[in-house]
Amino acid sequence: MTDQLSSATAIARDLIRCPSVTPAEGGALTALEAHLKAAGFRVDRVVFSDEDTPDVENLFASVGSGHPHFVFAGHTDVVPPGNEADWAHGPFEGTIADGVLFGRGAVDMKGGIASFAAAALDFVKDRGADFGGTISFLITGDEEGPAVNGTIKLLEWAEANGHRFDACIVGEPTNPDRLGDAIKVGRRGSLSGTVTVKGTQGHVAYPHLADNPIPGLLKLLAALDALVLDQGNDRFQPSNLEIVTIDVGNPAFNVIPARAEARFNIRFNDEWSIESLRAKILETLEAAAPDGLDWSIEFKRDASESFLTRDDTLIKALKAAVEAATGRVPDLSTGGGTSDARFIKNYCPVVEFGLVGQTMHKVDECVAVDDLDRLAAIYRRFLDSYFSNTGTL
Repeated sequence: MTDQLSSATAIARDLIRCPSVTPAEGGALTALEAHLKAAGFRVDRVVFSDEDTPDVENLFASVGSGHPHFVFAGHTDVVPPGNEADWAHGPFEGTIADGVLFGRGAVDMKGGIASFAAAALDFVKDRGADFGGTISFLITGDEEGPAVNGTIKLLEWAEANGHRFDACIVGEPTNPDRLGDAIKVGRRGSLSGTVTVKGTQGHVAYPHLADNPIPGLLKLLAALDALVLDQGNDRFQPSNLEIVTIDVGNPAFNVIPARAEARFNIRFNDEWSIESLRAKILETLEAAAPDGLDWSIEFKRDASESFLTRDDTLIKALKAAVEAATGRVPDLSTGGGTSDARFIKNYCPVVEFGLVGQTMHKVDECVAVDDLDRLAAIYRRFLDSYFSNTGTL
């Protein structure tokens, strides 16, 4: 059976069979290392630590020398499978049925890593290690987790060890419906915060002896919910603020709580910076707060700015490869959530292109074997074009 599988499918199945739920390595980096080392890649496994977060193991691999230096970035960690009894096939079995590969991480994003590995291995086999540049893999085990001990520190490590990247593709599942639908050429920024209102706990029958924080919090949230940040532009969709949780920690019906808090997240375009958006939120809350309300706000430290990639060489080569392999002209999109591209943009131009994302994080996550092979073909065409202007495009 193994001999009948394409290289991309075989590698994807190997990776899926590793239970690498964040932050566990689960054998996934070991499996990837085996494939890359066999083709002559130099491989480093690096563990990073930080307080209040789990240690995370990461992988950096490279082949060739000099510039251009292209890097493929991704993650082998996956979200938990949930109730495994709900899966038609075990989430870590790597079952192939009717041309479909099932398993946690099939599209997000072990399948993307496998397709690029297959493309890179084929490229190096044909061209040898002296192909006029460097190909690297920047693979983390912390994308689905806190994102503290993963890509951001691996980038710092790579720079400290003399690696300078010229371009990057992140292999996240970017296509909404069909392979070839979209290339992500930028992302909106993300800013999260917690609004807290303090009151005085007391009995509901004696409200004059208490101070209920909930009505004040609701006034603040109403102001945030009514806030129109912008109308979007030709580069990005409108910014949006979403209230994601309200909590008072009160299981009783006859107690006025002492505090109430709510969390929100904003996905914002390039009409805002982190600082200008924080100022706007503070201004809005201050205007809405009733006199005497004891309130505060704390912004999370992991905010990220929006970005837009304008590297024509990178985008044109990938766009042409997608069109040649699929017959589709991909949209150049900035929609969706965040990814580790938000860190990579500080080191080199970066775009994102991977599989169809309809089953990511779901029960029975899966990918068509044909899509793995088509994605590998796209990546291979891209490498040919990027490293020689007379490739197969």
